[in-house]
Amino acid sequence: MNDKFFKLDQEKRDRIINAAMQEFAEQGYDKASTNQIVKQAGIGKGMLFYYFDNKQTLYHYLLDYGLDMTLDKLFNGIDTSDRDFIERMYKITEQKLEIFKQYPDMISFIGTFMLSDQSAVPDRIVKKYEELQKKGLEKAYENIDYSLFREDIDVEKAFKLIQWTIDGYANELKARLHNHKFNEIDLDPYRQEFYDYLAILKRVYYQ
Repeated sequence: MNDKFFKLDQEKRDRIINAAMQEFAEQGYDKASTNQIVKQAGIGKGMLFYYFDNKQTLYHYLLDYGLDMTLDKLFNGIDTSDRDFIERMYKITEQKLEIFKQYPDMISFIGTFMLSDQSAVPDRIVKKYEELQKKGLEKAYENIDYSLFREDIDVEKAFKLIQWTIDGYANELKARLHNHKFNEIDLDPYRQEFYDYLAILKRVYYQ
C-alpha cells in the first residue's frame, strides 16, 4: 500500500474504506469488484491502484483496519464495573448491536471474514484476529462478583461451566452460519436465543 493513502483527506479516505468494505461484505473476496468499489467511492480506478497494488492488498488493509476498529470501538469499551457476569453478557450483546448500527459496513465486513475460510489470509492477520478474540474474552471475564452464585455449589466450577456454555454456543453459532454473508443474517432470533440461554444459566447458578 502507498503511504500516500494516509495523506488523503479523511472524508475521501472514509469513502474508499466504506465502499470497499461494503463490496467485500456483500460479494466476498473472489466476487468483489474493484469497478464497483471505485464507482461507489466516487474515484477513478487509477487512483485506487495508486494507493493499493491490487485487490488483495486492499482487502488485507481493510482487515487490519477493521480489526483495529473493532478493538477500539467494542472491546476497549466493555464496562467491567458491573460485576454481575450474566448482566455484563446482556450489555455486551446490546453494545455489539449498537456498534453495528453505527458502523454497519465495518461490522458486516469483519463478520463476513469471521464466518469465511481464513486459510488464504496472511498469518499476521489471523494472529491479530485471534489476539482480538483473546483480549475480548479476558475483558468480559474479569472482575466478576462470585458472591452472586449459589452457596451450595463450587463457584469456580460453576463459572467454568458457564464459560464453556457461552463459548460452546458461540462456536456452534459460527459453524451454523459458516460462509453466510453477515449483512444478510437476521440477528434478532440469535440475540433472543442467546438471552434465553443466559436466563437459564442465571436460574441454575445464581442465588
